[in-house]
Amino acid sequence: MNEFLAGFTVAFEPTNLLYCLMGVVLGNIVGVLPGIGAIAAISILLPVTFYLEPTTAVIMLAGVYYGAEYGGSIASILLNLPGTASNAITTLDGYPLAKRGDAGLALLTAQVSSFCGGTLGILAMVLLSPLIVRFSLSFGPAEYFATLLLGLIAGSVAVGGSALRGIAMVCVGMLLGTVGLDLNSGVARFDMGLPNLLDGLSIVAVAMGLFGIPEVIANLRDTDTHNKVISVTARSMFSSAKKLKSIIPSILRGASVGGLLGPLPGAGPTISSFLAYSLERAVGGKREEFGKGRINGVAAPEAANNAAAQTAFIPTMTLGIPGTPTMAIILGALMIHGISPGPQLIGQHPDLFWGLVASFWIGNIMLLVLNVPLIGLWARLVSVPRRYFFPVIVALVCTGIFGVANSTFDIWSVLLMGVFGALLRSLGFSPAPLLIGFVLGPMLEEHLRRALMISGGEMRYLASSWTAICIHAISLFMILTPAIRWLLNGPTRKRQDPIAEALQEKRLEDKT
Repeated sequence: MNEFLAGFTVAFEPTNLLYCLMGVVLGNIVGVLPGIGAIAAISILLPVTFYLEPTTAVIMLAGVYYGAEYGGSIASILLNLPGTASNAITTLDGYPLAKRGDAGLALLTAQVSSFCGGTLGILAMVLLSPLIVRFSLSFGPAEYFATLLLGLIAGSVAVGGSALRGIAMVCVGMLLGTVGLDLNSGVARFDMGLPNLLDGLSIVAVAMGLFGIPEVIANLRDTDTHNKVISVTARSMFSSAKKLKSIIPSILRGASVGGLLGPLPGAGPTISSFLAYSLERAVGGKREEFGKGRINGVAAPEAANNAAAQTAFIPTMTLGIPGTPTMAIILGALMIHGISPGPQLIGQHPDLFWGLVASFWIGNIMLLVLNVPLIGLWARLVSVPRRYFFPVIVALVCTGIFGVANSTFDIWSVLLMGVFGALLRSLGFSPAPLLIGFVLGPMLEEHLRRALMISGGEMRYLASSWTAICIHAISLFMILTPAIRWLLNGPTRKRQDPIAEALQEKRLEDKT
């Protein structure tokens, strides 16, 4: 706790405060505008952080991440369009509340729940991170290999969709990660005779290409839906404050779900928000009111996704394992600055770690102060046609990647990866596991070869401790679970998902 309090001296430095404010404002705007997403925004901003101190850079990128979770609820409630994937479930009760004249109540519920969930997530990070570090300091190459393998499997299986497709994307990412000089032998691999590839593919180019350009291509095919924005004022929000007493248990339940699932690789805010809504619908009482405009259906998922957004930093910073694609980009930003995330991070760079954690709380206060008085501005912003934003995004992507190394080769790399990412999406493949494989693949190879060098080539060394055996058992369980579920449900019978059914019914009702 003393170190956490000392982190405020770092977070309150004028430069860090300024970039924290910039990050949360940009994240809020990104969340308010449907179709862009935090990961695309962070990918675009990544080159800017090369000219900043590591602590300042991570504070700004983190602000974009959790700021987007705040802003995403505004578009979900006012336009029935989720700003981020984790806000999709908020549309079930948020938009009906806005349609019946309670937009102020819905927005205030979302903002208060987000702040409380984020605060509880910060406390969980303060308490859990040192325990995880203390445990992981006993890790050797075999344990690191097992942990990285678990991260790759979780990133492929738990991101949603087909597990086989996820594993295939992880393998493609690992292959892309092998491009360049081999660290042990110095032999060039898959360079195709191009000197620019000797250093490997840039994580900035891969991230921008996979998430920035495909968003533009996908939205070019969508016409602007001229939805009528529901007007709302700050006065209407404050007049609804007395109705918030009933959401306190919902906030606690949602924050608990998000705090527990956030550190798990592959879970993240999206899964946390859906599970929190399911839990609230099961135990919150009056199930028939959910989906028709109940504030508890807004409070639980919003508290969950913001708590998960904070605790998702735990495995990234303390173990060096990104649980989500966004965390993979932030991990890459640290590595570009010469900082290796892992058990030694807190001891070697306490100012960075505890300054980042303290900035979370400062950023959450900034977001609460920004969103409540300026809710009218955000409401007008969501009505701006999205076609005006995407040319700016493409220009920022090309300018940003060129500024990294002043190389036109990097611009072509981004464009080629963008076309590849758009093709993957059109075929139903998620690019998120590919990025996780690209980041973790080289680290997995490094620890595998180190373990084999220590053991003289004995593969048994990879399971030489109970820690490694337990981690391998979890990996095996995650691989077998989809197969067992498929056998139990049958190859042709589909599982009934009440949330998916409710979303489908809501789409049909909106079309009618």
